[in-house]
Amino acid sequence: MDESESSPQSIISERVTVNGTVTLLTLTAEGKLRWTERGQRCLTIEKEVLGFVIEGAKIRIKAVVDNGDGICCAGSKGPLVRKDFVFQPLNEDSQRLWFQHLRDYLASLGRPKRLFVFVNPFGGKKSASKIFLDVVKPLLEDADVQITVQETKYQLHAKEFASALDLTKYDGIVCVSGDGILVEVVNGLLAREDWSDAIKMPLGMVPAGTGNGMAKSLLDSVGEPCKASNAILAIIRGHKCSLDVAAILQGETKFFSVLMLSWGLVADIDIESEKYRWMGSARIDFYAIQRIFHLRQYNGRISFVPAPGFEAYGEPSSYNGESTGKQSICIPSQEQPVKIQQHGYQGPDVNLINLDWRTISGPFVSIWLHNVPWGGEDVMAAPDAKFSDGYLDLIFIKECPKLSLLTLMTELNNGGHVRSPYVIYVKVKAFVLEPGPLTNDPTKGGIIDVDGEVLARGNGSYECEQKTLMVYDKLQITVDQGLATLFTPV
Repeated sequence: MDESESSPQSIISERVTVNGTVTLLTLTAEGKLRWTERGQRCLTIEKEVLGFVIEGAKIRIKAVVDNGDGICCAGSKGPLVRKDFVFQPLNEDSQRLWFQHLRDYLASLGRPKRLFVFVNPFGGKKSASKIFLDVVKPLLEDADVQITVQETKYQLHAKEFASALDLTKYDGIVCVSGDGILVEVVNGLLAREDWSDAIKMPLGMVPAGTGNGMAKSLLDSVGEPCKASNAILAIIRGHKCSLDVAAILQGETKFFSVLMLSWGLVADIDIESEKYRWMGSARIDFYAIQRIFHLRQYNGRISFVPAPGFEAYGEPSSYNGESTGKQSICIPSQEQPVKIQQHGYQGPDVNLINLDWRTISGPFVSIWLHNVPWGGEDVMAAPDAKFSDGYLDLIFIKECPKLSLLTLMTELNNGGHVRSPYVIYVKVKAFVLEPGPLTNDPTKGGIIDVDGEVLARGNGSYECEQKTLMVYDKLQITVDQGLATLFTPV
């Protein structure tokens, strides 16, 4: 067969010039570019090729490869680097054919071409702007993705934008930030009149905040490090997965969570350690030791609908989730909840009364609900959590010796804490939290932390001028399976 003709396994195969040497270049039906240059070389278009440009008689392929060793079929597993491959077809007709086939193959991958990008310059180490300019923007330009960039200027700015954004102009929304901006975007999309269509907009996460739990969960699911380059490449490639959304209800007030809810030890550490922010990431470990050796326990009660296989936990009960949204008699909150307008998504339509509920009464050291495995880059809170299984993973501790608690907290980075006999791990479909006061001081309540922000706080807890969305009282959580969509590595 003539080498300039395509074989059944190739889309196009022709002689081209590479670095002054004529060689056979083949685009296979499996999406690989193969040629010979100091040995056999290849590029996998779906994984490594971002885009291409015409430069006179030449075609420049924009790619990312493992390490800087070059482009080879058995590439090493080093850091990803940008690398161009330039070839020159032997005539204009050949160049037109290559242009057409490369364009058509890339188009068949369904990659996003127009993205709206939120950059939060205030989160974490305040590095989001630099990450965007140094990492995100160059790769998006190589992939010929059109972008509209908006820096967030204040809390809930992203929510405001998402609630009014003309979504017909975009193929996805990207958050160069921590998890907080993602949560704002989800709540903004669900506040729209067209929420059922809006929430289908794919959302992408580039880690640039304090926790980065969602980005870590996505990248760790395929064994990739939690780096901005890996995250934006996953977005460029355009693979998607569904994400459960948890609806938190208290009276007429609603909030939608995608990451976690905590009450007790974890919430106290997360929120109260803010006063040590000058210490950087060490503030969490430093304050955790303080809280463990001055351990608090809270009275209260939890009720839940267990997933199959978890029915043995708790005592049988009936649905008790009708929330009043009023102040607790024993712990009157110092604040009134923020009022929100009633429009958009109202939460999953499920008959909770007919479900099989279980109840566990306190006191509790910690209550933790997780939607994804990682709560932060170093905290694998819920090793068995799935993105769209329709369940939240409930991790709680009723009582635990201080030294044992200190030991299990050191295993949060690998999920080993769930093997402790003091930790109970249950998958739940619905959940009701009835938070109470400290066991040793009935005048003081705790903190309810949702996705890294204070949802409610009791009297005598963490002080802050900002109003909370809910009061320190009974609240209900239900799960809408696969409601949102994420860009994912696979």
